[in-house]
Amino acid sequence: MDEPTALQLADIIRQTAFEAHTFLRHGHNEKVYENSLRNRLRRKGLTLDQQVPISVYDDDESLLGDFTADLVVNSGFIIELKATRALADEHTAQVLGYLRASRLEHGMLINFGAPKIQFRKFIFRSQD
Repeated sequence: MDEPTALQLADIIRQTAFEAHTFLRHGHNEKVYENSLRNRLRRKGLTLDQQVPISVYDDDESLLGDFTADLVVNSGFIIELKATRALADEHTAQVLGYLRASRLEHGMLINFGAPKIQFRKFIFRSQD
């Protein structure tokens, strides 16, 4: 089977997260949803890395710090999970920061904490 495009991958992730939320409902901590999504996406044949460290560098390549992405799918699609009442602007800024630092284009923010699951898909294209 060919590697899915970013658009196909986004659809697979969204559908799989919806299935996990339908089964688990809201009320669990973020780690439970992260493990469920990881397990379900692997069963669908995708490659996943969990708790992936990503370094942030200054313009002179000095290391400024690190952060950890919840899931990286097929080495190119970042997933950040939340289990909060609602998504906030700082969650969006976090995902965009991850994309900028990792130099990856595609990411998704998923909130399992609300009664109705929430998704935000991002495409980040560097201006350099």
